Order: sequence, then structure tokens, then C-alpha cells
Amino acid sequence: EKDVTTAGLARMNMILHDFPTANILSGNTLDSPKFKDGEQLRTYDYVVANPPFSDKSWSTGLTPDKDPYQRFAWGVPPTKQGDYAYLLHIIRSMKSGSGKAACILPHGVLFRGNAEAVIREQLVRSGILKGIIGLPANLFYGTGIPACILVLDKENAAARRGIFMIDASKGCLKDGNKNRLREQDIHRIVD
Repeated sequence: EKDVTTAGLARMNMILHDFPTANILSGNTLDSPKFKDGEQLRTYDYVVANPPFSDKSWSTGLTPDKDPYQRFAWGVPPTKQGDYAYLLHIIRSMKSGSGKAACILPHGVLFRGNAEAVIREQLVRSGILKGIIGLPANLFYGTGIPACILVLDKENAAARRGIFMIDASKGCLKDGNKNRLREQDIHRIVD
């Protein structure tokens, strides 16, 4: 986690959820990943992430064309739009053949063009993208834009034909200047 305050909140969250030994490290995930096995990225059964939306400085300190972790084989995201950089890092961090992930990103990742369209096409063709959950606008602090959850699954990806899509953009409660997902909204998505 780049932001020291956010890293502190993550540590507190883990303690409150009875996981005090969680390993939260500060740093730049894209420039110098902390979780590695030797010189390779460590891979995981499950990855859950909420990367910074549209990070305009994602490539600082990084040369994507010479990435030692080969995260940008599907293409290099735009310099001023880091959403796919984080997504490609997540995909590379999933265990081959069995890894699963869920990642919250701005809704724009579903339709923006140019370099992102090229990467998105590779993602769809790979079969790794299993589902998309469209969320309401004004759900997250710091931004009013709508977001989505990309559900990724490497298990049987080559045989996957289609992407399961859920439009949950209307199921929420207005709570001041923010929207909030109620238990019933979450249950509807899960069901």
C-alpha cells in the first residue's frame, strides 16, 4: 500500500477481524512489489483488491516494456490511466490454472478505447474474466463515479465461453451524499 494512512487502516482492519498477523507492507506495488518468491511475483489462490482509481502516476519508476515480471504482455496501459496496470499485476499474481480474484475498478475499464481496449480484448479472449458486477455511482469515498467488480478465475479459463454480468447499479440506498449497499442489495448480487 502506497499511502501510509491506508496501510495503517488496513492493519487495524485485520486486527478488528481477528487476523492480527496479516502482513501489510508499505510501498509501490507496481514499481517494486514486496511479495515475491525469489525474483518472481508470489502467486495466490485468491486475490481481492481495490486499487487506486485511474492512477495517473502508476508508471513512475517503472519501464513497462522491460518489466521483469512480464505483467504487460497484453499491452501497456495509458500513462495517465493506471487501472489496467493494477489489473495486470493482479492477474500475474493469481496461481496458474486455479487462481481467483475480485477487483474493484472504475466502470470506464469496461468501455474505454485505445490501449485499454487492446488489453480488454486479450482479457476477454483469455477466458479469465468470469464476471462483471456493475455497481452504483457515489458508492465509494473520494469519487462519485460508478464502479464495477471484475471477477477473475483462471480455473478452466480456456474453456470459458461468455462472461456473467450483473447490473447492480440501481440496488442501493441513498445515504446523505453517498449511496450504500444494503444487506438485501448484497444478497441480490450474490444470489
